[in-house]
Amino acid sequence: MTATIAALETRIVEIPLSRPWGPDVTEIRVIEVVVTASDGATGHGFSWTPTIGAHAVHALLAHDITSFAVGRAADPSIWHEAWAHLHEAGGGGITTIALAGLDLALWDLQARRRSQSVTDFIGRQHDALPAYGSGVNLHYTLDELVAQADRWVAAGFSAVKFKVGSPDISRDVERIAAVRDVLGPCRTLMIDANQRWSLDAATSAMERLAEFSPAWIEEPLRADDIAAHAELRRRIDVPIALGENRHTIHQFRDAIDAGAVDVIQPNIVRVGGITPFREIAALASERGVGLAPHLLPELSAQLAYTLPEKTWVEDVEDAGFAALGALDAPTGLAISDGTATGGPKVGLGMRFR
Repeated sequence: MTATIAALETRIVEIPLSRPWGPDVTEIRVIEVVVTASDGATGHGFSWTPTIGAHAVHALLAHDITSFAVGRAADPSIWHEAWAHLHEAGGGGITTIALAGLDLALWDLQARRRSQSVTDFIGRQHDALPAYGSGVNLHYTLDELVAQADRWVAAGFSAVKFKVGSPDISRDVERIAAVRDVLGPCRTLMIDANQRWSLDAATSAMERLAEFSPAWIEEPLRADDIAAHAELRRRIDVPIALGENRHTIHQFRDAIDAGAVDVIQPNIVRVGGITPFREIAALASERGVGLAPHLLPELSAQLAYTLPEKTWVEDVEDAGFAALGALDAPTGLAISDGTATGGPKVGLGMRFR
């Protein structure tokens, strides 16, 4: 008999940041999820929202998702039925972020039944992947930014990403020039505007910043405005990356088919977990666009290892769960000399303190 979900337990975990992401962003939050199956097996997952919405996500998990899930198969195959159930509260956003907690826990449970990692349970394609250094650093002084770039080079990264979108474009020009000087001409440089520009402002900004050969400009405009991204892509030569604020495969398909994006960046938690992430990755391959999972390297690397083609793992300085002391034990992921290797031996390997 197929085991069913007997119980779902949740709690909010607040994790102080050792390197704040801004004056008002000094901690991030995860919502830990523990699923217990009818045969006593357990699975551990989590939802994640850095600054906004943790209590709303927790409420959805503790009430609507729990009442839906209990009694159903303890298997990730219930994801689409769960999403349809939650859709009245929104097709994506808080609903998919919350649903990720259940989905991750069910994948962890299934992999642990086989005494395998989630990577090997799905099917490993790679043992090592390229990683890039990343930082939430628009508020850094120029000296602090240059010091960070120096640390990335010393750590062996061949690619790095930093923030642009200052009120005065001349500040961005000064900062990208300084970082490019540190990196030299051979290392890859990405830039991320975090939705700060209008269409015309982005057009003007990229006229100035393109000379530094960025590999992509990430979220130059409000992520919801796909038509404007498509127009910007017609105006500039630098590839456009977006996706951390897209929540469903339908939203990714619309962006790709509108000609708005060159590289999609799904966040595994924000899209609803491993189940939808794999479908979005297959869509990217089918449509011939790039894929670079967003943040959460201890989770993203495990899924990236299963993809047919190699992709980047994003390593935000001092922001990994293990580096922040948030986990009971390390996952086994190592990022060294710009390469991600390793991971858990069984399940997702992520238990929060």
